[in-house]
Amino acid sequence: MSSPQYIKIEDFYREKLEWMPENLKKEMGHFNVFRMADFVGKQHRPMPYRRLDFFKVSLLTGGNRLSYADKVLEVDRPTLVFSNPLIPYQWEQLTGTQTGYFFIFTEAFFQQFGHIRDYPLFQPGATPVFPLSEEQSVAVSGIYEKMFGEINGDYTYKYDVIRNLIFELVHLAMKLQPAATSIYANSNASVRISSLFTELLERQFPIESPAQQIALRSPSQYASQLAVHTNHLNRALREISGKTTSRLIAERLTQEAKSLLRHTNWNIGEVAWCLGFEERSHFINFFRKNAQLTPGAFRDTPVV
Repeated sequence: MSSPQYIKIEDFYREKLEWMPENLKKEMGHFNVFRMADFVGKQHRPMPYRRLDFFKVSLLTGGNRLSYADKVLEVDRPTLVFSNPLIPYQWEQLTGTQTGYFFIFTEAFFQQFGHIRDYPLFQPGATPVFPLSEEQSVAVSGIYEKMFGEINGDYTYKYDVIRNLIFELVHLAMKLQPAATSIYANSNASVRISSLFTELLERQFPIESPAQQIALRSPSQYASQLAVHTNHLNRALREISGKTTSRLIAERLTQEAKSLLRHTNWNIGEVAWCLGFEERSHFINFFRKNAQLTPGAFRDTPVV
């Protein structure tokens, strides 16, 4: 299984609409809402496994299969799905024609209005899929239609209204129980988990500034991001690579450490901090164990 596609918001507009909004400036934040029927039809092909750099909230209708982390979930009624930039996912339409909606927004859209990423729906480990009753589906559709009305209107503060509508949808979903039935481990779960782990690991590199520090160091941190138990992650990686999670992390950190020691003039303390070591001595011990040299000796060794 290849690594998930990484879809930027610019890619979405370029591929789906062949135009780019004038206000697509990430520092200002961006929002837009769409009707699903404008994008999919009866012959819709499965969406490739991918990770977005923006948030997406969809109201799906008919039969659908959603895959994320090591889980696959099939639903056969209206379903609300919250997608976040952390976890790659895949969507496949099984039956019927989609008549739902979706909206997209960047994290900067909520700048100074709270931290949307902190809500449980967007946290790693959550089950962000909510099958709806007919009554709930009508209510959710109404929120999407209000978004269309606002975004097409001239009200000066329309985006404040839209933020309130997003929060209304978030809180509506949080009052519901996430889908707990029809979830099963993918038969190719180890391959999927291994691919996701590799993508998360590689996303932290290269380090290009002494002010840049990696965010994930331990197996438990990776497991949390991938919504699986640490032991599950370890079993999957051993099955695919023959190596433990700790070993794979250590090898990649050592590789990056060698690159920084060889190609920058940063001092050893700076290299250590960038790689997540708060103590210089801990980094020296780690590097000696994995490279059979101290960082200083490696830096002084001529390139062969």
